[in-house]
Amino acid sequence: MKSCRLGIIFMAISLFAVTAAYAVESDHPVIFAHGMAGFDDILGYDYWGNDYGAFVGSGYTNGGLSIWQQSYAAQVTPFASSEVRGYQLANEIETYMASVGATYVNIIGHSQGGLDARKAAKLLRERKGYRVVKVLCSISSPHRGSPIAQHVLEMGAGVQSIASALAEMFGNVVYGSGNDLEASLKQLVYDDYDAADGIITGMKAFNITYPVSSSYAERYVSFLTAQEGISVNPALWIARELFYDIDGDGYCVDDGDGDGAGGCGDGYSGDTDDDGLVGINSQQMGYRLDYDDNYLLFFEEVWTDYDRGYVADLNSPSSIQMTSHSNVINQDHLDVIGVGPDTFDEMDFYAALIDYIDYWD
Repeated sequence: MKSCRLGIIFMAISLFAVTAAYAVESDHPVIFAHGMAGFDDILGYDYWGNDYGAFVGSGYTNGGLSIWQQSYAAQVTPFASSEVRGYQLANEIETYMASVGATYVNIIGHSQGGLDARKAAKLLRERKGYRVVKVLCSISSPHRGSPIAQHVLEMGAGVQSIASALAEMFGNVVYGSGNDLEASLKQLVYDDYDAADGIITGMKAFNITYPVSSSYAERYVSFLTAQEGISVNPALWIARELFYDIDGDGYCVDDGDGDGAGGCGDGYSGDTDDDGLVGINSQQMGYRLDYDDNYLLFFEEVWTDYDRGYVADLNSPSSIQMTSHSNVINQDHLDVIGVGPDTFDEMDFYAALIDYIDYWD
């Protein structure tokens, strides 16, 4: 009996060793940068978690990752411009690098976190004198703005009502000292929202100051998301049905239709051209990524979509880059960070993304 138990233990250890040997581990740490209203932990649920709240960047909770995978979920001011948040993110990354002895990092940014990451990458280069960021990946990021931001700003007093509702719901977790909802929304309108306020805001100016540049990150990539129907998160579906439905897959120079986002709609907003908050014509930065389910392998796979080309000038993507639905993930804006429940497997997705990062870092 004793030898039998020892055999079982040996087999378990061997299986663990084999699994660990084939688990994903990037060469350099992965920093996760959250979007607007992001939190570190609410009621045990991690912002960067699956439907059960478990952190997707940990090898102890994500079976697709090695237990030695280095990852860190940054926490910046939930409601602020990316000028402010990007500065905070750079500071957090520097502190983390010093704590683990890292020389380089990779950054995954969701929504506004993808914008913050661009400023952080530039600041890190300026501070350290070399290119710190290997792979910078954005997910569902409004690189050319979001019509929702302008729509909410135009509500006037309604902005404060939204802020009050968020404060009541989440308390100081997302509405503590230093938050500025209006500034965060002005950041996400393509053009300068108010020429009279003495501050140049908006994504057009931000893209010029914090561009896609090989000086700041070695490789820029992005995931696009879009979904329609009642499968969208209930809150996003209600907003779409009652308040505003984005027309987010048309092409033109700048904000030609005045909706607050770069590009023009194609005149039909009822298709899968947005994820509830951001249109697909706003989301591509650098190369577009393709997420493939592959049941023959232990992990799902992430590939580079070279056919859509490379967006180097964020203010001037091509027509195909602003209108193509190819390789757009069929999920809403919140599904990709585990706000569900839904059918999207966040653990497999981020394991596959880190596997992709490992190839390039």
